Amino acid sequence: MFPTDKTGEGGVVIAKLDDLLNWARLSALWPMGFGLACCAIEMMGAYGSNYDMDRFGILPRPSPRQSDVMIVAGTVTFKMADRIRRLYEQMPEPRYVISMGSCSNCGGPYWEHGYHVVKGVDRIIPVDVYVPGCPPRPEALIGGFLKLQELIRKESITAPRAVLRLLDQEKTQENA
Repeated sequence: MFPTDKTGEGGVVIAKLDDLLNWARLSALWPMGFGLACCAIEMMGAYGSNYDMDRFGILPRPSPRQSDVMIVAGTVTFKMADRIRRLYEQMPEPRYVISMGSCSNCGGPYWEHGYHVVKGVDRIIPVDVYVPGCPPRPEALIGGFLKLQELIRKESITAPRAVLRLLDQEKTQENA
């Protein structure tokens, strides 16, 4: 005999495969612990017990091969740009990027007077969510993760982002 609910009815759950996989992805985000400057201190504060990002399923990982989210927190210099790109390419698909703070979003106060600062990490790798502030509070980073979860919820298996990105790159190369 099969066990049943208290109501006596058997339960069957029907859902789209897209919804099931997206739910699994957004419920277990594993960001790479990667900080470049003062924003990294706020990122570490967000991982602490006061904000408890574990309740969202967000657990930092030490390796890019185990991570699916990269948080670029701080000033990106041209010397660091190659390393950021290499770490991004080592991450498995689907991968996401959160740009945290004014320095990684647009170069901050340094790019105008310094020759060594990249004017935004989006010139190196594609960014999904921007978290503004200098430095942004841990609440802002949590808001960035919630925005990323909304983006993941809308994804589809039939049109993966990596394939769409490659097609866009081919179109821009043909037009150039």
